[in-house]
Amino acid sequence: MEFEYWWLLALPLFFVLGWLAARVDIKHLVSESRALPRSYFKGLNFLLNEQPDKAIESFIEVVKVDPATVELHFGLGSLFRRRGEYDRAIRMHQHLLERADLAAEQRAVALYELGQDYLKAGILDRAEELFQRLADGPHAGEARRYLLDIYQQEKEWDKAAAMARRLESETGQSHAREVSHFLCEQAAAAATNSHPEAARGLLESALEAHRKSVRASVQLGDLERAAGNLERAIECWKRIESQNPAYLALAAQRLLDAHRELGKLEEGLTLLTGYLERYPSLDLLDAVFQSTLEGKGAEAAYKLVRDELQRNPTLLGLDRLLEAQIIGAANPERRRDLELVRNLVHSHTRRLARYRCEQCGFKARQFYWLCPACGGWETYPPRRTEEFDLTP
Repeated sequence: MEFEYWWLLALPLFFVLGWLAARVDIKHLVSESRALPRSYFKGLNFLLNEQPDKAIESFIEVVKVDPATVELHFGLGSLFRRRGEYDRAIRMHQHLLERADLAAEQRAVALYELGQDYLKAGILDRAEELFQRLADGPHAGEARRYLLDIYQQEKEWDKAAAMARRLESETGQSHAREVSHFLCEQAAAAATNSHPEAARGLLESALEAHRKSVRASVQLGDLERAAGNLERAIECWKRIESQNPAYLALAAQRLLDAHRELGKLEEGLTLLTGYLERYPSLDLLDAVFQSTLEGKGAEAAYKLVRDELQRNPTLLGLDRLLEAQIIGAANPERRRDLELVRNLVHSHTRRLARYRCEQCGFKARQFYWLCPACGGWETYPPRRTEEFDLTP
């Protein structure tokens, strides 16, 4: 292959063209940087030196000097919201929306940011209005999810259920569990207002939406018991075993009370003892212990707790063991010694006998289907913190 000598002329030409292009880019960059106010670079310097308050003040000066800095408006607004300065965030985004030269896409972003500001500030009606305006635009998916959150906070359960189903059809992501809870909330309100048939229909719909809805089974059992249908109530609560046996503890006392009213306490106690063997739980143990203590005496209750302690050692189990021993102790001095030990154990078990949200860690003495801190559904496992602490 012969060497092409014309390449010797082309190479310097390419070099000159590249040098000229670089010069043009550098000149453009320098001219842009000179156009920026000094406050902009001061703000960047403060950010690099981890002085966010001074950086914000510098960027505000930039916005005053050059109102055309739309992206800086957005950045400052988001920063204010994250810092909890919702009033300043709202003013920043409202200022953007007042501009006549704002592009349609930027206007949609400003509306979306302002909706988040109102939501964080707890101004739900204005947030709802803005997200409804965005529900058919480029931010439709995010707007609908925020609307779902707003409807839950406002306890508009019918709207929440409709929005959850719409999101489910659009995204393919299941919201069956949430829908079942919305229906259970409506059923609870109907039952409170003396509309048991309406409540029953809503709970059956909840089970259709989510067949493993333990909450629907619990509430349906409560409805049947209130109507005097104890056998049907027991069947509703027993269904929990096939849905999620970890939640049987929530129905333990209900099952015992219903069997007692039917004159079948022994049968109920046998049922719960079987549950305790298959699905160990502190709340199940407590229910079975108290019922055994009442029906069979301190000796039988002591043997029950002793056997359970051998299988699953817990402080609550020890507390109940000591209680049974105190009741059965004939010697006053021995009883005093046992009471002293039990008081020490009992004070500690009270701190551990709480439910803990898996999502945010919030602890509560009672069980919640909806975490009062983070707003998550079924984030409380039906187990006390002591049981988690003892899990290997």
